[in-house]
Amino acid sequence: MSTRLSIIPVIVCIFFGTTIKAQKTKQLGEGDAPAPALLSEITWLEGHWRGEAFGGIAEEIWSPPLGDSMFFSFRLIDDEGVQFYELGHIIQQENSLLLQLKHFSKDLKGWETKDETVDFKLVDKDENAFYFEGFTIERIDKNHINMYVLIDEGDLREETVFSYKKYRP
Repeated sequence: MSTRLSIIPVIVCIFFGTTIKAQKTKQLGEGDAPAPALLSEITWLEGHWRGEAFGGIAEEIWSPPLGDSMFFSFRLIDDEGVQFYELGHIIQQENSLLLQLKHFSKDLKGWETKDETVDFKLVDKDENAFYFEGFTIERIDKNHINMYVLIDEGDLREETVFSYKKYRP
């Protein structure tokens, strides 16, 4: 499993699941400004979420908004233990939202450089979905969400979907 993860591009490592043709992700046009939104509009994301991925468990925990930020942690666990982590947030940036994250190996060594983050500007939103550039967060109901990540590497341009269920220990 760890060999497989090491060859997957960083953006793909955000969430794993079934690969489908791009349907749910969007991109900003050249010169387009990010869509207007408030952090209070995505509070439904708050909570502890779990799903299955690559024969293991993917887990995310999203904090409530505080200080113009919703913080999250992510980990992927399989039979060999933790495979990697992510830390990140959605922040209020002027009149829009920005999703930023960093990846860490299971020994907490960062994948990105010290000052580098993976950034996703907000393209659009509706009542049940926030469309960041190449990354969509969709509310199915109060206990289920889907996240879609666009894989764009050379000739490969596919969307990966991952489904989460609200976790209640």
